[in-house]
Amino acid sequence: MTTDASDAVEMRNALLRLRRGTGLPIAFGGLLEAGQRMRISELSGTATHALRSLVVTSGTGLGGKTVALSRPCVVTDYSASRQISHEYDAPVAAEGLRSVLAVPVVVRHRVRGVLYGALRTALPLGGRMLDAAVEAARDVERALAVRDEARTLVAGAGAGAGAGPGWEQVREAHAALRALAGRITDPELRAELLGACALLTAGSAGPARVRLAPREVDVLACVAAGATNAVAADRLGVTPETVKGYLRSAMRKLRAHTRGEAVVAARRAGWLP
Repeated sequence: MTTDASDAVEMRNALLRLRRGTGLPIAFGGLLEAGQRMRISELSGTATHALRSLVVTSGTGLGGKTVALSRPCVVTDYSASRQISHEYDAPVAAEGLRSVLAVPVVVRHRVRGVLYGALRTALPLGGRMLDAAVEAARDVERALAVRDEARTLVAGAGAGAGAGPGWEQVREAHAALRALAGRITDPELRAELLGACALLTAGSAGPARVRLAPREVDVLACVAAGATNAVAADRLGVTPETVKGYLRSAMRKLRAHTRGEAVVAARRAGWLP
């Protein structure tokens, strides 16, 4: 499994959220690589580089136990704990850590990484601290899940362009890509998604003479794929009334009287596959 710069940025931001939410002064973490090994790649609040690039194997130490069990784990005094193995005592001691919590980042039932929070004193960690750390991990999970889905759709769109998929599949992929693009904060990944959308509309009539807003195109793409207003709203993260508003606006611009006419007109104008 490989990671990219956008995943690293997401982890870095999650560590800052973890520190703010828990009040813990130290946070670190990383994503899993090939096999069941996790490399600590991001540090926040540390005084040394002792933990940087440390490779943690599933089942070993606190983080490895978290990976193996796929649940949060906590120790009050790392070096003295009998609940974990002690392969990593030297770097932990070099950083002066005592109380440490570790929460897994789980995407589609698979551990993808671990976030740690720590103190240099031996104090219990739990309750609201643990809840805040788990919430920071959930944020990473949601971001990684969206990116995974986006990459799958982009890859499928590229493969489909050469394989000549049926129009129904093309339109479904186009609608899904448009919906995902609106949820992506990473500008490079968003541009990649919209580029894939452009590939899927390359065979449509054009150039477009009618100017539609991005959200109007998103709604029409959902409608073209057979979605109701409620389903389109769920996909796009807006209300059904908002979907109706965008649809009415698009229909007016396209001089269409029905949803079906709007979709046909949008295809003729080169906005939809």
